[in-house]
Amino acid sequence: MTAPVLEKPTAPGRPAEPPAPRAETPAAGPAVTPARRRFLQGAWAVSLLAALVLGFVGYLFTLSHVQERHFQSAAFKTFRDQLARAVAPTGAAADGDPVALIDIPAIGLHQAVVVEGTTGRDLMRGPGHRRDTALPGQGGVAVVFGRGATFGAPFAELPKLRVGDKIEATTGQGTFTYTVNVYGDGDHPITDPARDRLVLVTGDSDWIPGSTVMVGARLEGDPEQNPGGRPRTVPYDKALAADKGALATLQLWSLGLLGAVLGALLLARYWRTSAAYLSLAPVVGALLWAVYENAAALLPNLY
Repeated sequence: MTAPVLEKPTAPGRPAEPPAPRAETPAAGPAVTPARRRFLQGAWAVSLLAALVLGFVGYLFTLSHVQERHFQSAAFKTFRDQLARAVAPTGAAADGDPVALIDIPAIGLHQAVVVEGTTGRDLMRGPGHRRDTALPGQGGVAVVFGRGATFGAPFAELPKLRVGDKIEATTGQGTFTYTVNVYGDGDHPITDPARDRLVLVTGDSDWIPGSTVMVGARLEGDPEQNPGGRPRTVPYDKALAADKGALATLQLWSLGLLGAVLGALLLARYWRTSAAYLSLAPVVGALLWAVYENAAALLPNLY
């Protein structure tokens, strides 16, 4: 015989409480298959790679200009002080040191600091003097390279120069004026019988240059003495050369960046996520800048 079910007594005049609803177990979501997991991992990897590439493009066409202007400002103060104390270099100089100022009013270039050397790293600082040639104003041929698209693009408008335009250069030996008189390119180098002249060189494209644009100008008046004794060029000094020595440095900075990102992810597991990311963001940003700078050195030096 089944025992009767006893109901909970209720207070007089109070209706009985309805039975509590039974809790429902939430339905489990669809399982992530191995194929879907691989797809998601691949999508994240592609998105990260795209972000890095877009960041590099942004660095080349925006931040690199800021970097070049910062160096130009500091180098101008240094060179102006050297000129005032009559100690500006007139012979061989160290890589990256300021050696001249150049003005080309026809293309809007004013008081640009010319540094010694024409490697990709030298030209990140501004126009570069090819180390085996005379300085502007000295007897002989002076050659100056300049980028056409990145790092301030000082020679971007160089092809717009016309015969008769003036170029003014200032060095430790004085101020000198040149007059544009001839043009050339990678397939047709400049030929000019004049002994004392200036040759300006840049890339032939604001994308990835495949050849060069050259503008020749003759010195007006008598040249200053050329002390000679200049060093030989290195392979990275040539037009459109890439600084392959930056590859090893790029790898080291990339490893440092990867370590910082992994460190941020690990720190976020034991600390507040926002605090972990904010604390390591400056480190990651500095490492990313170093990675981009070394990657830029692998591009043609006139780019």
